[in-house]
Amino acid sequence: MDSHFRSLLTSSFLSSDPETEFVDQIALFAALLCGCIVVGHLLEKSRWFNQSITALLIGLGTGCFILYTSGGKSSRILEFKQEFFFIYLLPPIIFNAGFQVKKKQFFRNFMTITSFGVVGTLISFAIISFGARHLFPMLDIGYLEIKDYLALGAIFSATDSVCTLQVLNQEETPLLYSLVFGEGVVNDATSVVLFNAITKFDLSDMDLYIALEFAANFFKLFGLSTLLGVGVGLLCSFIMRTLYFGRQSTDREVALMILMAYLSYITAEVCGLSGILTVFFCGIVMSHYAWHNVTHKSQVTTKHAFATMSYIAEVFIFLYVGMDSLDVGKWRFINDSPEKSIWASVILLVLIMIGRAAFILPLSYISNLIRRDRNEDIGIRQQFVVWWAGLMRGAVSIALAYKKFTGSGQTIQPVNALLITSTITVVLFSTIVFGLLTKPLIRRLLPESSQTEPSSPTSSMTPLLENGHDYDDPENGNTRTLRTKPSLAMLFNSPTSTVHYYWRKFDDACMRPVFGGSGFISYATGTRDMDVIH
Repeated sequence: MDSHFRSLLTSSFLSSDPETEFVDQIALFAALLCGCIVVGHLLEKSRWFNQSITALLIGLGTGCFILYTSGGKSSRILEFKQEFFFIYLLPPIIFNAGFQVKKKQFFRNFMTITSFGVVGTLISFAIISFGARHLFPMLDIGYLEIKDYLALGAIFSATDSVCTLQVLNQEETPLLYSLVFGEGVVNDATSVVLFNAITKFDLSDMDLYIALEFAANFFKLFGLSTLLGVGVGLLCSFIMRTLYFGRQSTDREVALMILMAYLSYITAEVCGLSGILTVFFCGIVMSHYAWHNVTHKSQVTTKHAFATMSYIAEVFIFLYVGMDSLDVGKWRFINDSPEKSIWASVILLVLIMIGRAAFILPLSYISNLIRRDRNEDIGIRQQFVVWWAGLMRGAVSIALAYKKFTGSGQTIQPVNALLITSTITVVLFSTIVFGLLTKPLIRRLLPESSQTEPSSPTSSMTPLLENGHDYDDPENGNTRTLRTKPSLAMLFNSPTSTVHYYWRKFDDACMRPVFGGSGFISYATGTRDMDVIH
């Protein structure tokens, strides 16, 4: 029985018919994705597991099984292409992060989030690059250029705070949740912009002039990418407000929002800009303007559609990383000296920890000094949670490592193979070990978050739609009144930031009359859209 099943699977993976083999691979991978979702749901209340760890472990188990059935020839169902990740999987994840962001909390803590996400990432990048440059030669792993060390700094500066966000309660700890979430998305964008600037710049002969030119190129990429995302988001909002598709078809509204979001990413990549930063700010602008110009059915549909696409993409990535971590082609190069890969991974993990601590503590201290409300200071426990949330590495680090150290999906040099295996080891260790410790650790540090219940689709919509007004539940046909949170009401009526105050005046006077948004007449619904402010 076992030999028959093994031969059946082997013939499926090694089929001579490429079309049949591809269909089999897609079917098996789709089945694994379904299995990850089901198992993740069953383990949702577990003290230790979350969706990322579940997908990784299922990927590892599947990789072992495929490795056995194929006679040690392969551990993967599908072959990972970095182009596939950057073109199809990353855009929905980043766009959804911008689209779902709680803008009031995000911009209320904008300076702190920006300092963590931009300045902190640059500090972490410098420490990791500097440390690797001086410690890796001791391992005798082979020759690396200065650009390779800088690329390593950018790769391992990209955090993955999903595990921590799944535990934090955004209603009980809004400040901490916004810091972790905001820093995570800004950090990813900064890391990728930094990585793109490094790969496109000649850093062979570094001097002050080249360093300044590199910095100027970095900020140019950052600024132009942001402007492009804002521009596409405003264009979509203007079209939605002017043409009001909802009178004839809600499908067109949803389709246009999805396609224009993707268009912003592809346009940035074509122009040599950062698609991640572009699609992130496009998501923020669309949620602020375009989302309020569509019908209520389209509002609910787009929220769930973007969240679903992001969820599937994340599960897909972690499932594949689990299988690809056993790829014999990469590990074959380090058979003679596996201790080098282990020590490289240890060095990178230590540098990641030091890099996080080097900016969390001083930037939190500065943030506390300039805060007007002493009740919103970032305490030592909150600082530790923010530090811990940034220790895990995930999809972005894996994709950047593949893009830098592989060619056409294959490792071409032993030193590159070692860096790929070290990256995989860091991602697996940080996600599984740190991820397993996240829930009990945060529940011990923040006892008020221990009663967090898994959110249903409707409950996850509630904090996004609530503003103290009646909210129509489109799924159940019910209408209920949501209580206004004093902190949000206070923020809405009495802005605590001068920048926020003047932005609101400009937004109400110039932007919303043209591009729509909450509080202005919606051509799609024919009503003043005040009950869906988020």
